[in-house]
Amino acid sequence: MNLTALEQERYARHLLLPEVGLEGQARLRRGRVLVVGAGGLGSPCALYLAAAGVGRLGLMDADEVDLTNLQRQLLHATGDVGRAKVTSAAETLAALNPEVAVQTYPQRLTAANAAAILAEYDFVCDATDNFASKFLIADACHVAQKPYSHAGILRFEGQTLTVLPGQSACYRCVFGGPPPGPVPEAARGLLGVLPGVIGTIQATEALKYLLGIGELLTDTLLVYDALKMTFRRVGVKRDPACGLCGAGAGGVD
Repeated sequence: MNLTALEQERYARHLLLPEVGLEGQARLRRGRVLVVGAGGLGSPCALYLAAAGVGRLGLMDADEVDLTNLQRQLLHATGDVGRAKVTSAAETLAALNPEVAVQTYPQRLTAANAAAILAEYDFVCDATDNFASKFLIADACHVAQKPYSHAGILRFEGQTLTVLPGQSACYRCVFGGPPPGPVPEAARGLLGVLPGVIGTIQATEALKYLLGIGELLTDTLLVYDALKMTFRRVGVKRDPACGLCGAGAGGVD
């Protein structure tokens, strides 16, 4: 698959990297990434994937843009308040890079639609903001054998983990099951720049996976503290008793 002259100019800085080059950029153009959530994490993640030339991006979100979103959700602008997030996001990405095909899903990922949607993609970025969605994504990606990047943010801290189903520790290996109740409203504050840091790391993991380069954040939970400006790597292992990928659960080895 040859790059056009315009593509070679657009991605010139990629082409200078021996790890990417023409062949790698062509791989990105063939790549398909699903971003579940077009908010704080999904904004930087999708923007950088589009800028990098990933050929097909899926954007899934059932919500509309709210004024409170704009402190951190850079896919949207003031004039988008009240519009569907996926519509606003698709327009922003098209303006950034019209070469990228954007597929929008103005709905939530569910047990009923997950298999059909995930089958269309090579990699999944979990950019959601609630535990129910995160566990559903982990379960669905395991069943579909789709690699994914988990991320979570709260207040001044963020974390991210990449999972290769059947090969590395899964989300349930690390976190077990959903907490018994919702996160208290008083604890839901969030520094606006925080998802920019974590969402960009998710995009990096997706690009590395598509290119087949570097070391992924598998079996590693990367924890970021914005107040201390520190990154901490926490090693994690597959849990033989994991209800999702453990031997007794029919996990893939």
